[in-house]
Amino acid sequence: MPSYERETRVRAPLEDVWEFHSRIEGLEALTPEWLALRVESVIGPDGESNPEILEAGAEVALSMQPFGVGPRQHWTSLITERERTDGSAYFRDEMVDGPFDRWIHTHAFYADGEQTIVRDLVEYELPMGELGGALAPFSRVGFEPMFRYRHRKTREELEGRVRA
Repeated sequence: MPSYERETRVRAPLEDVWEFHSRIEGLEALTPEWLALRVESVIGPDGESNPEILEAGAEVALSMQPFGVGPRQHWTSLITERERTDGSAYFRDEMVDGPFDRWIHTHAFYADGEQTIVRDLVEYELPMGELGGALAPFSRVGFEPMFRYRHRKTREELEGRVRA
């Protein structure tokens, strides 16, 4: 399965970075405006609407309309795993409905003193079978600007925050 990976260092403690990425507001803040993201619904693992924390079992329904062109694309992801240990944390979401045949996104965070290494790993399969597979090497062109934005925005949002 093709994959895309990006890593960056954030000058903020792991706990702050983890908390930021554990909420739907973090996703909204990290999504480029040109995607025109709309959160349609968030359902917690217990069926609760709009849970504060995206725990394993939470389902997130989104829609996007890149550059305002064409119909809105709908995407539903399920948080399949979420774990926090000493010095690291991660969560994984899997697309259950959307434009890819398969999409597994692992968000990993590693403490390095008072800094955090943020690593995104996306494993995916494009639609259209063999043709999609042949086009997979070119998908980096689409992923790169989005993840470059997400990592830059993570640093902007979290670096220099004063802890209360």
